[in-house]
Amino acid sequence: MNKALETLSERGFIQQCTDIEGLSKLMDNGPITFYIGCDPTGPSLHIGHMVPFFALRHLREAGHIGIALLGGGTARIGDPSGKSEMRKIISYEAIDENTKRFESQLDKFVGFDGKTSFTVNNKDWLANLNYIEFLRDIGKHFSVNRMLSFETYKQRMETGLSFIEFNYQLLQSYDFLQLYQRYGCRLQIGGDDQWGNIVAGIELIRRIEGVECYGLTFPLVMTSDGKKMGKTEKGALFLDPEMTSPYEFFQYWRNVSDADVERFLLMFTFLPTEECRKLTSDRDSAAINKAKERLAWEVTALIHGKEEADKALAAARAAFGGGGSKEEIPSIVIPKSKLAAGMPVLALFVEAGLASSKSEARRLVQQGGASINGERVVDENMLVREENLSSGEMLLRAGKKHVCRVTTE
Repeated sequence: MNKALETLSERGFIQQCTDIEGLSKLMDNGPITFYIGCDPTGPSLHIGHMVPFFALRHLREAGHIGIALLGGGTARIGDPSGKSEMRKIISYEAIDENTKRFESQLDKFVGFDGKTSFTVNNKDWLANLNYIEFLRDIGKHFSVNRMLSFETYKQRMETGLSFIEFNYQLLQSYDFLQLYQRYGCRLQIGGDDQWGNIVAGIELIRRIEGVECYGLTFPLVMTSDGKKMGKTEKGALFLDPEMTSPYEFFQYWRNVSDADVERFLLMFTFLPTEECRKLTSDRDSAAINKAKERLAWEVTALIHGKEEADKALAAARAAFGGGGSKEEIPSIVIPKSKLAAGMPVLALFVEAGLASSKSEARRLVQQGGASINGERVVDENMLVREENLSSGEMLLRAGKKHVCRVTTE
């Protein structure tokens, strides 16, 4: 197997390939151009989007050329893959704004240089398509029976598949054709839910150009307990620091299951495989916690930069022992007048962001998961006053993982 493919396989990326031997031979003959598609249907990428972009960096390191295709055109429709219902249609202006944000986030992670890696927007060739000509030239190559055989469409047929979504596979296939014609792109990579779309694109290029292209998919990463990786109590683990703070981002990785640490080190860092395995070879709790801390720092540094990773590490150590600066712990400021009058403890935990509602805060107290300065809160009707401050502040905890520093003004 080609060295670059061996690296991806060793690190747990490869799920399916249309022709691994053929692709390996093609890559052995010199650099190839490949692409990843990403539709800007929201204001930020989340960590689930990033698996193929980690692979992009491995492939680029091996000398291959990566294209990040931003779906400014396909986002106008929405991909039904992996969705239980039709994606909400958003305005063209919102899509354009999201595209700029995605490009900025990816550039920070990938470092586009215009030669070994660059971005393209499929809006350039999709926005002004003539529908009749598109059906004559492209649609004639697609079999409805074949399309319905793919898992994506089979699942959606049970819940309802709109005609606009049914067109998506044609558009993504057309993207692959355009990238082949414009840049000589021979490989599409992506999540395994894209398998049907990728295969369709390969078949379209074969029919029109008579050229063999390839598809490589990666597993949809799940945690050891069967949950979708990157899902938190607040939702997806976003790259935008305004949506998921670097501290929250760090804490997600710091608190992954012991069983997931080695796998996540291999996929979400660029540490050598030997080092990833060495970090997790000792299953002692202290050693595995050290490995989690390393994982959290590495991923946070890749996404938010080393300075933010250092701050998050310091905050985590201050909040949970092991030194560090308490100034970096997530914090809020509340008026002294609130404490003078007595602030309901449930309202305080909501304001601190440690509970989404008073009912959730009440459950937290009832289950013994709420504490102030290390003392468990046992009374859900408790009023928090100035005497609860310690050296002018208090440290609130919700369970073992979430903390907030409260100061007054």
